[in-house]
Amino acid sequence: MDQPKISIKNLYKIFGARDRELVAKVKAGLSKPDLLEQHAHVLGLSDINVDMQAGEITVIMGLSGSGKSTLIRHLNRLIEPSAGEVLVDGQDVLGLGPAALRSLRQKTMSMVFQKFALLPHRTVSQNAAMPLSVQGEAEDVQSREAEKWLDRVGLGGYGDRYPSQLSGGMQQRVGIARALTANTDIMLMDEAFSALDPLIRTDMQDLLLELQRELHKTIVFITHDLDEALKLADHLVILKDGAVVQQGDPQDILLNPSDPYIEDFVSDINRARVLRVKSITSQLTSEKFDGDIDADSNLESLIAKSGGDTNHIYRVVENGDAIGQLDMRDLVKALVPSIRSSFNDIGPDL
Repeated sequence: MDQPKISIKNLYKIFGARDRELVAKVKAGLSKPDLLEQHAHVLGLSDINVDMQAGEITVIMGLSGSGKSTLIRHLNRLIEPSAGEVLVDGQDVLGLGPAALRSLRQKTMSMVFQKFALLPHRTVSQNAAMPLSVQGEAEDVQSREAEKWLDRVGLGGYGDRYPSQLSGGMQQRVGIARALTANTDIMLMDEAFSALDPLIRTDMQDLLLELQRELHKTIVFITHDLDEALKLADHLVILKDGAVVQQGDPQDILLNPSDPYIEDFVSDINRARVLRVKSITSQLTSEKFDGDIDADSNLESLIAKSGGDTNHIYRVVENGDAIGQLDMRDLVKALVPSIRSSFNDIGPDL
Protein backbone atom coordinates (compact mmCIF):
# COMPACT_ATOMS: atom_id res chain seq x y z
CA MET A 1 0.00 0.00 0.00
CA ASP A 2 1.17 3.54 -0.74
CA GLN A 3 2.36 5.85 2.01
CA PRO A 4 -0.65 7.20 3.88
CA LYS A 5 -1.62 10.79 3.16
CA ILE A 6 -2.01 11.31 6.91
CA SER A 7 -0.48 9.09 9.58
CA ILE A 8 -1.16 9.52 13.28
CA LYS A 9 1.27 7.67 15.51
CA ASN A 10 1.07 7.11 19.29
CA LEU A 11 -0.82 10.37 19.79
CA TYR A 12 -1.73 11.47 23.33
CA LYS A 13 -3.50 14.58 24.51
CA ILE A 14 -3.83 15.46 28.18
CA PHE A 15 -5.48 18.75 29.10
CA GLY A 16 -3.66 20.49 31.92
CA ALA A 17 -0.44 22.31 32.78
CA ARG A 18 1.59 19.13 33.39
CA ASP A 19 0.37 17.21 30.36
CA ARG A 20 3.73 16.05 29.00
CA GLU A 21 4.89 14.94 32.43
CA LEU A 22 1.77 12.83 32.98
CA VAL A 23 1.90 10.98 29.65
CA ALA A 24 4.21 8.40 31.22
CA LYS A 25 1.63 7.66 33.93
CA VAL A 26 -1.11 7.20 31.34
CA LYS A 27 1.14 4.86 29.35
CA ALA A 28 1.75 2.93 32.58
CA GLY A 29 -1.98 2.37 32.96
CA LEU A 30 -3.40 5.38 34.82
CA SER A 31 -7.07 5.58 33.84
CA LYS A 32 -8.97 8.66 32.70
CA PRO A 33 -11.00 8.90 35.95
CA ASP A 34 -7.88 8.42 38.09
CA LEU A 35 -5.95 11.01 36.09
CA LEU A 36 -8.70 13.51 36.81
CA GLU A 37 -9.09 12.55 40.47
CA GLN A 38 -5.40 12.33 41.35
CA HIS A 39 -3.90 15.04 39.14
CA ALA A 40 -6.82 17.27 38.02
CA HIS A 41 -5.92 16.64 34.36
CA VAL A 42 -8.25 15.40 31.62
CA LEU A 43 -7.28 12.64 29.20
CA GLY A 44 -8.42 13.71 25.73
CA LEU A 45 -6.64 11.17 23.51
CA SER A 46 -4.82 7.97 24.38
CA ASP A 47 -2.38 6.23 22.02
CA ILE A 48 -4.13 7.03 18.74
CA ASN A 49 -2.73 5.21 15.69
CA VAL A 50 -4.60 5.83 12.42
CA ASP A 51 -3.49 5.88 8.78
CA MET A 52 -5.59 7.83 6.28
CA GLN A 53 -5.13 7.04 2.60
CA ALA A 54 -5.11 9.61 -0.19
CA GLY A 55 -8.42 10.01 -1.99
CA GLU A 56 -10.47 8.33 0.73
CA ILE A 57 -13.02 9.53 3.27
CA THR A 58 -11.93 8.63 6.78
CA VAL A 59 -14.80 9.03 9.22
CA ILE A 60 -14.00 9.43 12.92
CA MET A 61 -17.02 8.83 15.07
CA GLY A 62 -18.01 8.40 18.67
CA LEU A 63 -20.34 9.76 21.30
CA SER A 64 -19.98 13.20 22.86
CA GLY A 65 -16.71 13.37 24.79
CA SER A 66 -15.07 10.52 22.88
CA GLY A 67 -12.28 12.79 21.57
CA LYS A 68 -13.19 12.97 17.89
CA SER A 69 -13.15 16.78 17.58
CA THR A 70 -9.99 16.93 19.66
CA LEU A 71 -8.36 14.49 17.25
CA ILE A 72 -9.20 16.35 14.04
CA ARG A 73 -7.82 19.59 15.50
CA HIS A 74 -4.44 17.93 15.92
CA LEU A 75 -4.12 17.47 12.16
CA ASN A 76 -3.67 21.19 11.52
CA ARG A 77 -2.31 21.86 15.01
CA LEU A 78 -5.20 23.90 16.29
CA ILE A 79 -4.48 21.75 19.35
CA GLU A 80 -0.95 20.81 20.38
CA PRO A 81 -0.44 17.17 21.43
CA SER A 82 1.09 15.97 24.66
CA ALA A 83 3.01 13.23 22.80
CA GLY A 84 3.08 11.49 19.43
CA GLU A 85 3.37 12.27 15.74
CA VAL A 86 1.12 13.61 12.99
CA LEU A 87 2.60 13.02 9.54
CA VAL A 88 1.23 14.58 6.35
CA ASP A 89 2.87 13.21 3.19
CA GLY A 90 5.59 11.87 5.50
CA GLN A 91 6.33 15.25 7.09
CA ASP A 92 5.86 15.70 10.84
CA VAL A 93 3.34 18.52 11.29
CA LEU A 94 4.43 18.95 14.88
CA GLY A 95 7.89 20.07 13.78
CA LEU A 96 6.67 22.89 11.53
CA GLY A 97 7.57 26.48 12.33
CA PRO A 98 5.01 29.31 12.18
CA ALA A 99 5.44 30.06 8.46
CA ALA A 100 5.31 26.40 7.39
CA LEU A 101 2.31 25.77 9.64
CA ARG A 102 0.50 28.75 8.14
CA SER A 103 1.22 27.38 4.66
CA LEU A 104 -0.12 23.95 5.70
CA ARG A 105 -3.39 25.49 6.85
CA GLN A 106 -3.76 27.60 3.71
CA LYS A 107 -2.57 25.28 0.97
CA THR A 108 -2.71 21.69 2.24
CA MET A 109 -5.74 21.50 4.54
CA SER A 110 -9.07 23.28 4.42
CA MET A 111 -11.80 22.99 7.04
CA VAL A 112 -15.60 22.90 7.02
CA PHE A 113 -17.18 23.77 10.36
CA GLN A 114 -20.44 22.67 11.98
CA LYS A 115 -21.64 26.25 12.52
CA PHE A 116 -20.83 27.38 8.95
CA ALA A 117 -18.41 30.12 10.19
CA LEU A 118 -19.42 32.52 7.42
CA LEU A 119 -18.70 36.24 7.71
CA PRO A 120 -22.12 37.96 7.84
CA HIS A 121 -20.90 41.28 6.40
CA ARG A 122 -19.44 39.64 3.29
CA THR A 123 -21.33 38.30 0.29
CA VAL A 124 -21.63 34.62 -0.48
CA SER A 125 -19.02 35.02 -3.23
CA GLN A 126 -16.63 36.85 -0.91
CA ASN A 127 -17.04 34.15 1.73
CA ALA A 128 -16.32 31.42 -0.80
CA ALA A 129 -13.26 33.32 -2.02
CA MET A 130 -11.84 33.83 1.48
CA PRO A 131 -8.98 31.26 1.16
CA LEU A 132 -7.71 32.97 -2.00
CA SER A 133 -8.09 36.38 -0.40
CA VAL A 134 -5.89 35.28 2.49
CA GLN A 135 -3.32 33.99 -0.02
CA GLY A 136 -3.27 37.38 -1.77
CA GLU A 137 -4.70 36.24 -5.10
CA ALA A 138 -6.00 38.86 -7.53
CA GLU A 139 -9.67 39.76 -7.14
CA ASP A 140 -10.63 38.46 -10.57
CA VAL A 141 -9.10 35.07 -9.71
CA GLN A 142 -10.94 35.07 -6.39
CA SER A 143 -14.24 35.87 -8.05
CA ARG A 144 -13.80 33.32 -10.84
CA GLU A 145 -12.88 30.46 -8.52
CA ALA A 146 -15.59 31.32 -6.01
CA GLU A 147 -18.29 31.37 -8.68
CA LYS A 148 -17.02 28.10 -10.14
CA TRP A 149 -17.33 26.24 -6.86
CA LEU A 150 -20.55 27.93 -5.83
CA ASP A 151 -22.04 26.71 -9.08
CA ARG A 152 -20.62 23.25 -8.42
CA VAL A 153 -22.38 22.98 -5.05
CA GLY A 154 -25.67 24.22 -6.50
CA LEU A 155 -25.46 27.91 -5.59
CA GLY A 156 -24.88 29.45 -9.00
CA GLY A 157 -26.39 32.93 -9.06
CA TYR A 158 -26.30 33.40 -5.28
CA GLY A 159 -22.89 35.07 -5.12
CA ASP A 160 -24.19 38.60 -4.47
CA ARG A 161 -26.40 37.58 -1.54
CA TYR A 162 -25.43 37.60 2.13
CA PRO A 163 -25.38 34.58 4.47
CA SER A 164 -28.46 35.78 6.36
CA GLN A 165 -30.45 35.50 3.11
CA LEU A 166 -29.70 31.78 2.80
CA SER A 167 -31.11 28.71 4.54
CA GLY A 168 -28.92 26.60 6.81
CA GLY A 169 -28.32 24.02 4.10
CA MET A 170 -27.37 26.71 1.61
CA GLN A 171 -24.99 28.27 4.10
CA GLN A 172 -23.27 24.93 4.58
CA ARG A 173 -22.93 24.64 0.81
CA VAL A 174 -21.07 27.95 0.92
CA GLY A 175 -18.79 26.45 3.56
CA ILE A 176 -18.03 23.51 1.28
CA ALA A 177 -17.48 25.82 -1.69
CA ARG A 178 -15.04 27.84 0.43
CA ALA A 179 -13.09 24.68 1.28
CA LEU A 180 -13.03 23.67 -2.39
CA THR A 181 -11.89 27.13 -3.48
CA ALA A 182 -8.80 26.65 -1.32
CA ASN A 183 -7.89 23.77 -3.68
CA THR A 184 -6.28 21.74 -0.90
CA ASP A 185 -5.63 18.01 -1.08
CA ILE A 186 -7.11 17.50 2.38
CA MET A 187 -10.52 18.59 3.70
CA LEU A 188 -11.30 18.45 7.42
CA MET A 189 -15.03 18.35 8.22
CA ASP A 190 -15.94 18.62 11.89
CA GLU A 191 -19.60 17.60 12.38
CA ALA A 192 -20.22 19.56 9.19
CA PHE A 193 -23.81 18.39 8.70
CA SER A 194 -25.01 17.83 12.27
CA ALA A 195 -26.71 21.24 12.55
CA LEU A 196 -28.90 20.57 9.50
CA ASP A 197 -32.41 19.17 9.26
CA PRO A 198 -32.51 15.44 8.33
CA LEU A 199 -33.59 15.89 4.70
CA ILE A 200 -31.07 18.65 4.07
CA ARG A 201 -28.42 16.56 5.81
CA THR A 202 -29.09 13.67 3.43
CA ASP A 203 -28.80 16.04 0.45
CA MET A 204 -25.45 17.29 1.76
CA GLN A 205 -24.15 13.75 2.21
CA ASP A 206 -25.13 12.94 -1.37
CA LEU A 207 -23.44 16.14 -2.57
CA LEU A 208 -20.24 15.26 -0.74
CA LEU A 209 -20.15 11.77 -2.26
CA GLU A 210 -20.85 13.19 -5.72
CA LEU A 211 -17.99 15.69 -5.37
CA GLN A 212 -15.69 13.02 -3.99
CA ARG A 213 -16.25 10.75 -6.99
CA GLU A 214 -15.00 13.60 -9.16
CA LEU A 215 -12.31 15.24 -7.02
CA HIS A 216 -10.83 12.36 -4.95
CA LYS A 217 -9.95 14.53 -1.97
CA THR A 218 -8.56 13.13 1.25
CA ILE A 219 -11.43 13.87 3.62
CA VAL A 220 -11.46 13.52 7.40
CA PHE A 221 -15.07 13.64 8.53
CA ILE A 222 -16.21 13.83 12.16
CA THR A 223 -19.68 12.64 13.18
CA HIS A 224 -21.58 11.11 16.08
CA ASP A 225 -24.16 9.58 13.71
CA LEU A 226 -23.56 5.95 12.73
CA ASP A 227 -25.85 6.04 9.69
CA GLU A 228 -23.89 9.01 8.34
CA ALA A 229 -20.58 7.31 9.10
CA LEU A 230 -21.54 4.11 7.32
CA LYS A 231 -22.81 6.03 4.30
CA LEU A 232 -19.71 8.18 3.85
CA ALA A 233 -16.75 6.20 5.16
CA ASP A 234 -14.11 4.36 3.18
CA HIS A 235 -12.31 3.91 6.50
CA LEU A 236 -14.15 4.13 9.81
CA VAL A 237 -12.52 4.91 13.16
CA ILE A 238 -14.64 4.54 16.31
CA LEU A 239 -13.49 6.30 19.49
CA LYS A 240 -14.48 5.82 23.11
CA ASP A 241 -13.03 7.83 26.00
CA GLY A 242 -10.23 9.12 23.79
CA ALA A 243 -9.08 5.73 22.50
CA VAL A 244 -9.67 3.81 19.26
CA VAL A 245 -11.99 0.88 19.93
CA GLN A 246 -12.11 -0.42 16.34
CA GLN A 247 -11.19 0.82 12.88
CA GLY A 248 -11.34 -0.52 9.34
CA ASP A 249 -13.79 -1.04 6.50
CA PRO A 250 -17.24 0.04 7.77
CA GLN A 251 -18.93 -3.02 6.29
CA ASP A 252 -16.50 -5.31 8.08
CA ILE A 253 -17.00 -3.47 11.38
CA LEU A 254 -20.76 -3.89 11.05
CA LEU A 255 -20.44 -7.61 10.32
CA ASN A 256 -17.58 -8.29 12.75
CA PRO A 257 -17.70 -5.95 15.77
CA SER A 258 -14.60 -6.57 17.88
CA ASP A 259 -15.89 -5.27 21.20
CA PRO A 260 -19.19 -5.28 23.17
CA TYR A 261 -19.21 -1.48 22.90
CA ILE A 262 -19.17 -1.74 19.09
CA GLU A 263 -21.84 -4.45 19.17
CA ASP A 264 -24.13 -2.16 21.13
CA PHE A 265 -23.27 0.72 18.81
CA VAL A 266 -24.32 -1.13 15.66
CA SER A 267 -27.19 -3.16 17.13
CA ASP A 268 -29.99 -0.82 16.07
CA ILE A 269 -28.73 0.02 12.60
CA ASN A 270 -30.86 -0.85 9.56
CA ARG A 271 -28.49 -3.50 8.29
CA ALA A 272 -30.46 -4.20 5.10
CA ARG A 273 -30.12 -0.57 4.06
CA VAL A 274 -26.45 -0.19 5.00
CA LEU A 275 -24.81 -3.50 4.12
CA ARG A 276 -23.65 -3.93 0.53
CA VAL A 277 -23.94 -7.08 -1.53
CA LYS A 278 -20.16 -7.29 -1.96
CA SER A 279 -19.65 -7.47 1.81
CA ILE A 280 -21.29 -10.91 1.99
CA THR A 281 -20.39 -12.24 -1.45
CA SER A 282 -18.95 -15.77 -1.62
CA GLN A 283 -17.00 -17.60 -4.32
CA LEU A 284 -18.73 -18.74 -7.49
CA THR A 285 -19.77 -22.36 -7.06
CA SER A 286 -23.30 -22.51 -8.46
CA GLU A 287 -24.07 -23.12 -12.12
CA LYS A 288 -27.58 -21.67 -12.07
CA PHE A 289 -28.61 -18.22 -10.86
CA ASP A 290 -31.88 -16.43 -10.32
CA GLY A 291 -30.44 -13.22 -11.71
CA ASP A 292 -27.57 -10.76 -11.42
CA ILE A 293 -27.09 -8.14 -8.70
CA ASP A 294 -24.59 -5.29 -8.60
CA ALA A 295 -21.92 -5.60 -5.92
CA ASP A 296 -22.61 -2.09 -4.61
CA SER A 297 -26.35 -2.62 -4.19
CA ASN A 298 -27.62 -2.73 -0.64
CA LEU A 299 -29.27 -5.82 0.79
CA GLU A 300 -32.63 -4.06 0.93
CA SER A 301 -32.73 -3.85 -2.86
CA LEU A 302 -31.89 -7.55 -3.16
CA ILE A 303 -34.65 -8.50 -0.73
CA ALA A 304 -37.08 -6.57 -2.91
CA LYS A 305 -35.67 -8.19 -6.07
CA SER A 306 -36.02 -11.69 -4.63
CA GLY A 307 -39.46 -11.13 -3.16
CA GLY A 308 -38.03 -12.43 0.10
CA ASP A 309 -37.48 -15.95 -1.32
CA THR A 310 -34.53 -17.45 0.61
CA ASN A 311 -34.07 -20.23 -1.97
CA HIS A 312 -32.64 -17.84 -4.57
CA ILE A 313 -28.97 -17.51 -5.48
CA TYR A 314 -27.72 -14.45 -7.37
CA ARG A 315 -24.59 -13.82 -9.38
CA VAL A 316 -22.75 -10.75 -8.10
CA VAL A 317 -21.30 -8.47 -10.77
CA GLU A 318 -18.97 -5.48 -10.56
CA ASN A 319 -18.17 -3.34 -13.61
CA GLY A 320 -19.80 -5.99 -15.76
CA ASP A 321 -17.68 -8.89 -14.42
CA ALA A 322 -18.91 -11.72 -12.20
CA ILE A 323 -17.04 -11.59 -8.89
CA GLY A 324 -18.99 -14.16 -6.85
CA GLN A 325 -22.41 -15.22 -5.72
CA LEU A 326 -24.86 -14.45 -2.95
CA ASP A 327 -27.11 -17.08 -1.41
CA MET A 328 -30.21 -15.49 0.11
CA ARG A 329 -29.72 -17.66 3.20
CA ASP A 330 -26.40 -15.88 3.78
CA LEU A 331 -28.20 -12.59 3.44
CA VAL A 332 -30.63 -13.58 6.21
CA LYS A 333 -27.71 -14.45 8.50
CA ALA A 334 -26.07 -11.09 7.81
CA LEU A 335 -29.21 -9.26 8.93
CA VAL A 336 -28.93 -10.71 12.44
CA PRO A 337 -26.61 -8.65 14.69
CA SER A 338 -23.88 -10.36 16.64
CA ILE A 339 -24.99 -11.46 20.11
CA ARG A 340 -21.55 -12.35 21.42
CA SER A 341 -21.71 -9.69 24.15
CA SER A 342 -25.02 -11.07 25.39
CA PHE A 343 -23.50 -14.51 25.79
CA ASN A 344 -20.50 -12.96 27.52
CA ASP A 345 -22.81 -11.26 29.98
CA ILE A 346 -24.48 -14.53 31.02
CA GLY A 347 -21.67 -16.96 30.29
CA PRO A 348 -20.11 -17.19 33.79
CA ASP A 349 -23.49 -18.16 35.30
CA LEU A 350 -24.22 -20.96 32.84
